[in-house]
Order: sequence, then structure tokens, then C-alpha cells
Amino acid sequence: MRKKTWFEQLPVHQINQVTAVHGGDVNEAYRLDTSDGIQFLKVQPNHPQAFFQHEIDGLTLLGQAATVPQVLATGEIDGDAFLLLSWINEGTTGNQRAVGEALAKVHQLVSPNQQYGFDHDFLIGKIPKHNQWQADWGTFFTTQRLDAVVDLAKVNHYWNPSREAHYQKARQVFLDLYSDYQPLPSLLHGDFWSGNFMFDDNGGAVLIDPDVYYGDREFDIGVTTVFGGFNEDFYNGYQSVFPFAKGFDQRLPFYRLYYLLVHLNLFGLTYASAVDQILDNY
Repeated sequence: MRKKTWFEQLPVHQINQVTAVHGGDVNEAYRLDTSDGIQFLKVQPNHPQAFFQHEIDGLTLLGQAATVPQVLATGEIDGDAFLLLSWINEGTTGNQRAVGEALAKVHQLVSPNQQYGFDHDFLIGKIPKHNQWQADWGTFFTTQRLDAVVDLAKVNHYWNPSREAHYQKARQVFLDLYSDYQPLPSLLHGDFWSGNFMFDDNGGAVLIDPDVYYGDREFDIGVTTVFGGFNEDFYNGYQSVFPFAKGFDQRLPFYRLYYLLVHLNLFGLTYASAVDQILDNY
């Protein structure tokens, strides 16, 4: 727990209680009971205020189509970045159909320049997210997503000649699939696993912890299939708003591969067999 004097520098009125909140891998997190109500605080030690700008941008954009926490304040105290958000009272029940509908509505928001990428790069944990604008999705995803995490795996000594051979074949298959198909450059949540949505106390769907950029909406859907946590209601709700495109099943493994490569780099060879299971198909 941080010292009381650190919390006293936050731009809030009287803080009555501070409670550490567990569950995140990247930031410190706290519940603040204040005279103005409950607030949620994220802290990233030894980083400037700009650290949270990508999340702020993401919440602002997602908020055009879905319910998200409200940004209350951001800043830097004693060299540590902080982000204050509205507190969401978590409900005990909710229908995942509403989650699917919310994500589909987000995906109907399109890049302002009709290209793939974002207006800045970002580093999440140890994973670089290059976001240079690109008119071709196949080129964007191979060079700025897949190649980046494969290169990192080589640096981390998680790669071998067999994986490289299969990866090069898979990479070409992906490029071929998108040679004559350019998906809508949708706003993506960017890290849509089951821990990044919740239900409020009215049963409404709330999206949290975005890592946004504009790309193929099937990327977010692919991520939902990696670790589970999404039921049939979710997919039915999504398709009621924005049906999947033809050939979806052929493209999904590449998005699963990317997410597993991220986890290979973050958590080590525990994920190697899952990566190989996909690569061995190519």
C-alpha cells in the first residue's frame, strides 16, 4: 500500500478509505471511497502522465458506442502516472448477448481515414504495438503485429527453425487471404478477453481496459476464442448487430496465433505448444 501522503496529492476531495484492488498484470489499482463517491485509481510506477493516454483515448472512442468507465482525472505524482476512473458497481448477473451487441456496435465505428492503424504507437507490458497507418490490412497485420511478436520471441529465445519455417508459410497464407479482401477498418477493443468486460449492478455490459486501434473486427472475435469465457449468447448478440463475413473460419486462426504469441513472450514456453498447434497447420 502506498503512503497516505501520496494519495493526498490526488485531485479529489476527502478520501475516507483506500483499498487495494487485485487482478491486473500491469498497473497498481485501488478503490477510493471519497466524499464525492467511489472512484477507481490506476497507478503505473516510474512512468510519466502520458503512460495512460492510450487508455484514455481508447475509453473515449469506445464510449461512442458502448458503456465504459468515465475518465475523471489523470496526472503524475512523485514520478508515478495515475488515472482516475468512475467506479463501476459490479453486478452478479448479466446476459452476454448485451456484451456481443456492444462489441458489434464498437466495430461499426470506422477509421476516420479509412486506413488501418492508429495515430500513435504503444507499448503494453513488453509488447510493442506499432500503429503506422496502412491502406492494406494484410500488410499491416503481418508487419506491425505478427512480425513484431515473432521478432520478440527470437530475442527471448522462444523461437526455433521449425517454428520459423511454419511461420513463414502461415504468413504467406494470411497475405494471400487478404490479397483481394480488405475488411472494414473497424475500431477494435484490442484486448478483448473475458476479463475485459463486466456487468454493472443493472446487468448492463461495460467494456474496460482497451488497447484500441483500427483493423479487422475479426481480430477481437479471434481473441475471444483463445481462453474461453464467452458463451453462445455473446456470439448470437454480436451477429444480430453485425454478422460475420464469409470465410471467417479461415481467418480466425491467425488472430488466435497473434494472441498466443503475445502470451509466449510475456509468460514463456508454457504457450509454445499452443503456438505450434496453429503453426503446424501450415
